[in-house]
Amino acid sequence: MEKLNIANLIPCTEVEGPGQRFAIWVQGCLLQCRGCCNKGMQPLEPRSIIEATEVVSLIKGAMESYVLEGVTFLGGEPMLQAKGLSLVAEECQKLGLSVMTFTGYTMEQLKEMKLSGIESLLEHTDILVDGAFLLDSPERERNWVGSTNQVIHFLSNRYPAGIEYDSRYTHAMEVRIGDNGEILANGYPIFDFKNHEELLSKS
Repeated sequence: MEKLNIANLIPCTEVEGPGQRFAIWVQGCLLQCRGCCNKGMQPLEPRSIIEATEVVSLIKGAMESYVLEGVTFLGGEPMLQAKGLSLVAEECQKLGLSVMTFTGYTMEQLKEMKLSGIESLLEHTDILVDGAFLLDSPERERNWVGSTNQVIHFLSNRYPAGIEYDSRYTHAMEVRIGDNGEILANGYPIFDFKNHEELLSKS
């Protein structure tokens, strides 16, 4: 059975792609982008080890509570766990859900990489956002994209090109308070980009 190293799951979010989505953050990334919003997800260390089939079951359960449009894979770096995520993506598309995948690698780099499952994950991805996050080039116009260098690839006919500018979807952040009082935030990193170095030095 294929297993995934999961950093976080949110059964329903509205800021990680079009519509209401089940979001999966995987653990582990080699790129170490400056200003990364998820630095705790960079180390290649075990967090929550879950079988891909169990993740699919969690998504099915969420569909009973929410009107989900799709699933989104983030990280960390999803391509490091492409084999397991491709299984999840394939099953989600069978359920009628769309799949959105974020990666710090460019499409050209992905084609050269020999990691198992990348081709299959791309085959079962509707929207791919590629490219490393560049702190000094914040994206202010397109939805869901962190920096201007990142490219949105529409790999299926599920969504029309240009949806990233659709005013129905805006740069936004969601904040959740856990049962233990822990504050969790996800979505577009809202902060003063002009003073980002100072802010980061204080974080």
